[in-house]
Amino acid sequence: MSELPIEVHPWEPWTPVGARVLMLGTFPPGRHRWSMDFYYPNPTNDFWRIIGLLFEGDPLALWIPTEKRFDLARIKQLTTRHGIAMSDTCVRIRRLQNNASDKYLEVVEPRCIAALAEQMPALTDIVATGEKAATLLAEATATAVPKIGEFNLWQFRGRSIRLWRLPSTSRAYPLALKAKADYYLKMFKTANIL
Repeated sequence: MSELPIEVHPWEPWTPVGARVLMLGTFPPGRHRWSMDFYYPNPTNDFWRIIGLLFEGDPLALWIPTEKRFDLARIKQLTTRHGIAMSDTCVRIRRLQNNASDKYLEVVEPRCIAALAEQMPALTDIVATGEKAATLLAEATATAVPKIGEFNLWQFRGRSIRLWRLPSTSRAYPLALKAKADYYLKMFKTANIL
């Protein structure tokens, strides 16, 4: 049996000037699940619905139903306007099963969180959007994994950065959209974004 292929992350980190919050997932799903060429591309993932609900008052604000895709131009405008950066905790992975589950991802190369934080002098909050991302973030920063909806502080070059663990936005995570959004709202309010 041949070795499983290594996948390389398809995107550079999205780091708008002045970004204060960095959202970190684990790794994108397979390309066949994408509705756009950007973070959280799966149309069944609730991430952009949560952002639409919190920032626009409508979970479908960033969705183009006639094209069955998210509105990437609006997403980039919104994240730039509100200082929200995007990346993932893994640069290279192997899928141990042919699905998007974090449970079956083997990390080949993690993202250097310190290098990302260095690029963002205004950064106050890093948010792991799921269990595996939270574990990898804690390993990268030598901190403990916080409970869901809470944060720990990371002392980085004279700054105290909050490291959050929030619920996964995957539909597989058994929590209603509004309940997930409440966790994200608490974080954005603490970060003075909302």
